Order: sequence, then structure tokens, then C-alpha cells
Amino acid sequence: MSNKKTEELEKIRNHIEKSQLSDDEKSNSYKHIEEWYAEDKAFGALYEKLAEISPAVKGLIAELGLM
Repeated sequence: MSNKKTEELEKIRNHIEKSQLSDDEKSNSYKHIEEWYAEDKAFGALYEKLAEISPAVKGLIAELGLM
């Protein structure tokens, strides 16, 4: 994940911590953020592997709006 995305996730975490959510709601929010982070990281790895196989994949994924 890029530095920018990591910084953005950290900002979201800080806003959640400062919010008036209950501890349970904060915990659920953190859990969702971690899931999104893992999914984004996995998609990035998949994208890189597919791009190694065929450069045309980059164009297709961009055309689909996934990157």
C-alpha cells in the first residue's frame, strides 16, 4: 500500500478514536479498516503479478476502473 493510503488510513483511525462512538463501535470500525487494508494490499499484489504476466492487464484493469 502506498504511503498516501497508509497516511489516510491513519487519519481515519485518529478520527474514530476522537469520535463519540462507543468502544464497541470503535472496535468494529477498526476491524473494518483492517479488512479493507488487507483486501487493498491483496489486490495490489494480484495486480502486480497479473501485470508481470501480461502488460495488457494494466490497461484492462484501468478500463474497468479498478485502479
